Amino acid sequence: MRTFARPLLAATLLASVSLFGSSASAQMKMGVVDVQRAVMQSEDGLRAQATLKKVFDSRQQELNKKQTDLQKQKEEIDRQKTVLSQQALQKKVDDWQKEMVELQQTFVEYNKELEKKQKELTDPIFERVLGSIKRLAGQDSYDLIVDRATVAFARGDLDLTDRVIQLSNSGGGVAAAPPAGSAAPKAPAPTPKP
Repeated sequence: MRTFARPLLAATLLASVSLFGSSASAQMKMGVVDVQRAVMQSEDGLRAQATLKKVFDSRQQELNKKQTDLQKQKEEIDRQKTVLSQQALQKKVDDWQKEMVELQQTFVEYNKELEKKQKELTDPIFERVLGSIKRLAGQDSYDLIVDRATVAFARGDLDLTDRVIQLSNSGGGVAAAPPAGSAAPKAPAPTPKP
């Protein structure tokens, strides 16, 4: 999952706020947004998650079937150890190992493709959320809005996440998200056990 934390930026911003002294910071209007939650819980984010889950589930079924087939082959090899010649047994073991390596490579390929698809789907949503944050800051005269992931503590009344989600859902952001039904690349599955 993409992490939207920018700890160094937040630390710099908070340090600059403290330089102005307590009277200036008392007059500042600040807010906190859980950017990752805003991205994932927006309508577009929920559609993106559903698309990714569908892709992942189909690829997971493919990988599970291949893994089950390889497990059956291994059991068959173990049963035939006493009846096969050493050369025939070694050929079966080599073939099985080759197929296992191919399965693992497929798994890595699916992981990369899922990450690419996730980025493709969530980047426009992220941009829309940032646009919504900027719009909210302008409308309500906020001096500083930081990502929740970058601060150790923030009072609950400073949290603007739900408002940002509503604003994003109403089209208050910058970029539009791609349609959820767009073509999806392959998805990953857990690493198979030999």
